[in-house]
Amino acid sequence: MRSPQTIYTYSNISIPKHRPSIARLIYMPLQIVTQQVKVESQSAQISAYLATPAGSGHFPGIIVLQEIFGVNAHIRAVTERIASLGYVAIAPALFDRFAPGLDLGYTGADVELGRTYAQSTSASQLRSDIQAAIDYLKTLPQVQPHFGCIGFCFGGHVAYLAATLPDIAVTASFYGAGITTYTPGGGEPSVSQTGSIAGTMYMFFGMDDTSIPPDQIAQIDAALTQNNIPHQIWQYPGAQHGFNCDLRESYNSTAAESAWQHVEELFQQLTATQ
Repeated sequence: MRSPQTIYTYSNISIPKHRPSIARLIYMPLQIVTQQVKVESQSAQISAYLATPAGSGHFPGIIVLQEIFGVNAHIRAVTERIASLGYVAIAPALFDRFAPGLDLGYTGADVELGRTYAQSTSASQLRSDIQAAIDYLKTLPQVQPHFGCIGFCFGGHVAYLAATLPDIAVTASFYGAGITTYTPGGGEPSVSQTGSIAGTMYMFFGMDDTSIPPDQIAQIDAALTQNNIPHQIWQYPGAQHGFNCDLRESYNSTAAESAWQHVEELFQQLTATQ
């Protein structure tokens, strides 16, 4: 386990051309502490990246769900960014059973490897891992019992499943492909679980994302509407798959900044319930 490390407040930073991640270099209103932890899921010890606001206080919990590339620099940066806003954020390593420590980049080979690992998961295992992360947060004295989740790419799909867990009150799903066509591990498509969603759902898609056709987004919207799930869906012109990740060539700053404002609005619903 890595020792905790304090991430100090950043402000007035000019971001270089080759930066590690914009999410690490934005203005952070709170100092945070990060560490690697273990959560127990189905008798397995799953690694997770934990970021908490430094100092005293009580904060809602947010589960951060990875892309197919593991809990890499981008996902760790997002986790830190959320913590800096006043939440305890945790990113469980969803491939840890068969690819411990996975930390991929965004090359073609990385994509193929990540897809292979994603195909080795199941909906029941993923929900178990997410619940294990929630249960771990419940043991921390600084965590208020109000929880949300956010996911990207593969994690955007998984976030739709996570939203069916009773503890999850708000969900942000970024460009989750295949929600209407399959579920991890096989079975009815994940959209069939819509009626079990108890909280609010925000979803973000790029209109130039060829992996998620417009008719699939319309099907998701219809399912959420038919089941009376509070939700909003944003579609960004010119944005491709992965538009929120500044480490990918598809990064779209306009779409990413707009979407993040909505994420902050969504998560504020958790603080309103305290």
